[in-house]
Amino acid sequence: MIAPRRVSVAMSVSVALILSTASALPAENQSQPSPLSTGFKFSETSGEELFANACQGCHMPDGGGAVGAGNYPALARDRSLEVSAYPVYVVVRGQRAMPPVGSMMNDDQVVAVVNYVRTHFGNQYSDPVTAEEVRLARP
Repeated sequence: MIAPRRVSVAMSVSVALILSTASALPAENQSQPSPLSTGFKFSETSGEELFANACQGCHMPDGGGAVGAGNYPALARDRSLEVSAYPVYVVVRGQRAMPPVGSMMNDDQVVAVVNYVRTHFGNQYSDPVTAEEVRLARP
């Protein structure tokens, strides 16, 4: 049996090696943009990309919602999206089981994903959300 202290030391060494390897990469490799989201900030810029990476896992690719491990409301033909302040608030601050994913997006990204949802999936709310509305909704 391995002593707990040895496991702890081994884990610490492993983490240190991983971190030092990442920081030892040549500068040109570190500055390459990633096509995927990294860390706690989304890198996508279009509403479609943001929906695909932040929303469709729960709300489904067609915006139809799902029931299973939780109840994920449909965004398709959703009358609650008519007043633009509502989806902005929900994305920025979260609601019930939905986390505040807007905290991982800048204002323009929130605008993009909210405008995308409000104009797709059978929704026809064409009055665009603005970055000012997002700023006002932030805590």
